[in-house]
Amino acid sequence: MSLATLLVQAAAESEEHGNVALETVGYGIVALIVFAALALVTLSYRNVANRHAGRAAAFAAAHGKEDHGSGQSH
Repeated sequence: MSLATLLVQAAAESEEHGNVALETVGYGIVALIVFAALALVTLSYRNVANRHAGRAAAFAAAHGKEDHGSGQSH
C-alpha cells in the first residue's frame, strides 16, 4: 500500500468513529475530581504540629531538644 492509500483509509475510519477526543474527556474529569479530593486531604493536615504545642514542648524537654517554635528540627 502507498502512503496515500493509508491516509485515505485513516481518514475514512476517523469519520466512522466521530471525535475521539470527546470520548476521553470523562477520564480527565475523573482525574480532576480525584486530585481535588487528594488536595483536600493534604490540606486537612496543614498546621497539625501547631495544634499540640504543649505536647511538642513536653516531648522536646523530655528528649533534650530546644524548642524554637519554628517547627523544624535542628
